[in-house]
Amino acid sequence: MELTEKERRLLALHYVFPVPLNRLGKLFEIDPDLDQLFTYRAKELAELLNIPMAKAFKLKENLQRNMDTPYDELYERHAIFPIPFTHSLYPEKLHLLIDPPAVLYAKGHLQLLTDRWYIAIIGSRKATAYSKKALELIVPPLVENNAVIVSGLAKGADAMAHEAALEYGGKTIAVLGHGLFHLYPKENAKLAAEIVEKQLILTEYPPYMKPERWTFPMRNRIISGLSDAVVVTEAARKSGTMSTVEHALDHGKDIFTVPGPITSALSAGPNQLLDEGAKPIWSGFQIVEMLAFNR
Repeated sequence: MELTEKERRLLALHYVFPVPLNRLGKLFEIDPDLDQLFTYRAKELAELLNIPMAKAFKLKENLQRNMDTPYDELYERHAIFPIPFTHSLYPEKLHLLIDPPAVLYAKGHLQLLTDRWYIAIIGSRKATAYSKKALELIVPPLVENNAVIVSGLAKGADAMAHEAALEYGGKTIAVLGHGLFHLYPKENAKLAAEIVEKQLILTEYPPYMKPERWTFPMRNRIISGLSDAVVVTEAARKSGTMSTVEHALDHGKDIFTVPGPITSALSAGPNQLLDEGAKPIWSGFQIVEMLAFNR
């Protein structure tokens, strides 16, 4: 992948300071091409990045130590493709976020970033066979109409969504909450390998970053940001799934939810969303018709 000198400098910064683009706004205002990146004093970095002096000294030290590191070449050795926010492959919809990723790291088939429709399918890590049955009705029409299924490679509903896309010959993107040198959960290693081989995995975190409690809520905004609509299968009333829905609502995305039995705790989230105005879904054709009408 061809990168500009500005993009290479951004990779160097992002490796040691992996924050969203909005955190770099003041820096880009005064230095749009990052020409002075390796010459800033710690005090200047502290002011431009709004970080404590101790962190600024550490950042300056790390930048100078690694200023000659060819990050793009190192990533390429691991079949990782960095996509800076200025690159043509960077999804336009992510620019609409308040806090867009400064860099995406991709592994797999990059052409999936140029498709027409993206549908997020999310739900509980404890999703039951009810979610799997629902996906048998929702995913095939989406696949038939070339929608890309987006989810988070978590246990439960996420894994079911990716597996359904693969089973019906469709396309899928897995968005991770950690770097590509790690995998969470380990149980999805085989599924992750299949997605890398045939589909696409994305993350905003440099390869070395491990999964942390705070990285997954951040990941959720990318799932909703990429997508034209969000489908919720099963979810507790308070859960990571519902936080993704909140991001989606902030982005003006259509929310579809699978109605569930009132006796199930995992239907509490979807049923609440229905009460708040989400669209009930029982067939993927409902989404196809909505997207076709809106376009």
